[in-house]
Amino acid sequence: MARVGISLGSNLGDRIVHLRSAIERLSPVRLSEHLLLSPVFETEPIDCPEGSGAFYNAVIEIETDLAPLELLAVTQAIERALGRPEVRAVNAPRTLDLDLLYYDDLSLEAPGLLLPHPRMFQRAFVLKPLAAIRPDLVPPGVLESVDDAGVNLATESLVP
Repeated sequence: MARVGISLGSNLGDRIVHLRSAIERLSPVRLSEHLLLSPVFETEPIDCPEGSGAFYNAVIEIETDLAPLELLAVTQAIERALGRPEVRAVNAPRTLDLDLLYYDDLSLEAPGLLLPHPRMFQRAFVLKPLAAIRPDLVPPGVLESVDDAGVNLATESLVP
């Protein structure tokens, strides 16, 4: 059984409903009651087309026995089921974006999946919710904890 972190984001449609639906659809892959769920933060889009709406972002941690690539297939199926087209422009607005952030202490380089996520410490929209649930997390190959990353996290707002 592995503990995995997954970031969730949405900037189209009913964003909070999309995040809740994704969490519900991940329930079948959970092996235990373990669930860490961050608050939801509203963030400005980064590198998205002009006029893109703000994102709602959160991070969850669950325990699963799925292998990383199997879990990736599940998250991608959830994205498609909730309206994200398989073929799309880079950084296009989306109903749902799920990214695997970490999978226990595993380092993995596979087609379509790098673990831990190579840019998670460069993204305040990931670090702020992750700090709410796993501030002491130090992913493999990283020399500092989430809390020590030193990102200015005061730029986003909590969503009630």
